[in-house]
Amino acid sequence: MRTLLFLLLCLSPSLLLALPTALPAPGGVAILDLGPSQDAPRAEFDGERVAVVRTENGWRAVVGLPLSLEPGDQRIEVTWPDGRRSRHGFTVLHRDYAESRITIREERMVSPGPDDLKRIEADRVRIRAALATWSDKTPDFDFAVPSEGRFSSGFGLRRFINDQPRNPHSGLDIAAPVGTPIHAPAPGRVILTGDFFYAGKAVMLDHGHGLLSFYAHLDSIGVEEGQRLERGARLGTMGMTGRVTGPHLHWGVYLNRTPVDPELFFAR
Repeated sequence: MRTLLFLLLCLSPSLLLALPTALPAPGGVAILDLGPSQDAPRAEFDGERVAVVRTENGWRAVVGLPLSLEPGDQRIEVTWPDGRRSRHGFTVLHRDYAESRITIREERMVSPGPDDLKRIEADRVRIRAALATWSDKTPDFDFAVPSEGRFSSGFGLRRFINDQPRNPHSGLDIAAPVGTPIHAPAPGRVILTGDFFYAGKAVMLDHGHGLLSFYAHLDSIGVEEGQRLERGARLGTMGMTGRVTGPHLHWGVYLNRTPVDPELFFAR
């Protein structure tokens, strides 16, 4: 029996797939059992395709939940290979996020001028296009922390910049000196590099099935678009480019185009 189990695990590495920590709350991750099937079903939430992976108990959907989502009942739509359709419900729980107030001294980073606004819109177009990336590679959800440093600003904080309300914090900030190496937390492909108005020098990786990671405010970028990286590969160094108050890495993790809490993906 032990020999048989060992052979099955060797032949089916997906059985060993680790999933993120389930937290069905705004900014969290819902994990839903879909049931067995020889081939993968397709699942959607709010019109966006979501990750579906094989586990020891069959197929599971891994769904990113927007920070704007209200607590209550939600559901995903599933289409099976034989054409059947099913709905799978789940309940979104309440989650409180703390408040963050920061002061930016460079006025144009708070109230951009006309030329800045044109650049910001061009940046948004590029970033949105990258966030729409979908690849069929099975993702590795077990992320390593990409850089040494102190967790300086958590995910989901309700932000005020110079006392003006802004969108919630969509990532996890790690503070360390300029030049601190940044590494890929899991295997992935580089799908975006650039120097953006707010994010500064930045990189985005595709890990498969809509699981993406974003690295902003870099001092240097050491990779090119299209390049494939293994876990631990160096992708750049920490800096203070873009809108910042000091050197740090802004690390974002996305599922189905939705920013989710990176701490749910830490390697266990």
